[in-house]
Amino acid sequence: MFYRNILKTFFQSRSSYLGRYNGVVTTIGNYRNVIPLSTTRLALKDEKVKVVFKLADGRRLEAQGAVGDSLLDVVVNNSLDIDGYGACEGTVTCSTCHVVLKPEDYDRLPEEAGDEERDMLDLAYGLTDTSRLGCQVTLTREMDGLEVLVPESVHDARS
Repeated sequence: MFYRNILKTFFQSRSSYLGRYNGVVTTIGNYRNVIPLSTTRLALKDEKVKVVFKLADGRRLEAQGAVGDSLLDVVVNNSLDIDGYGACEGTVTCSTCHVVLKPEDYDRLPEEAGDEERDMLDLAYGLTDTSRLGCQVTLTREMDGLEVLVPESVHDARS
C-alpha cells in the first residue's frame, strides 16, 4: 500500500507537469525532472505586426512580422520581392534596406540610429530626415499597421 501511494503520487505529478509544460522527462542523478523545452507555447503567443512596404512603382506589399523582428526579417521571412533589399543580410555594411518612414512613425521608434547606421545612410539614395535601415528597425506592438516607403533605387555601399 505504501509503495502504491508513492508511485501514484509520482505519476500524477509527472503527468500534470507534462500536460502543463509539454516538457521532456530527464534523469539527473537519482531524480527525475520535467524540463519545459518546447517552444510551441511561445510560438502560439507570438504577437504579429502588420507592415506595408510601399514601392516606388506604386505596388504595396503587405506582410506580417513578429514583435522583435526587424523590417529586414519581415522581407526575408515573407519572401517579398524587393530587388536587392538586404544584400548584406543585416550586418550594416550596405544601405540596400534603406526605408523612409512617416514622421509620426519615425518619432515612435524606440531606438535612434547608431553611428554605423548613420554612416551607411549617408551613402543611401533618396535620404530623408526619417530614413532608417530596415535591418536596424525592430518591430514593437505599437507599430502594427506600419507603412514604409522603399526608395526607387538601392545603393550597395560594398561595391
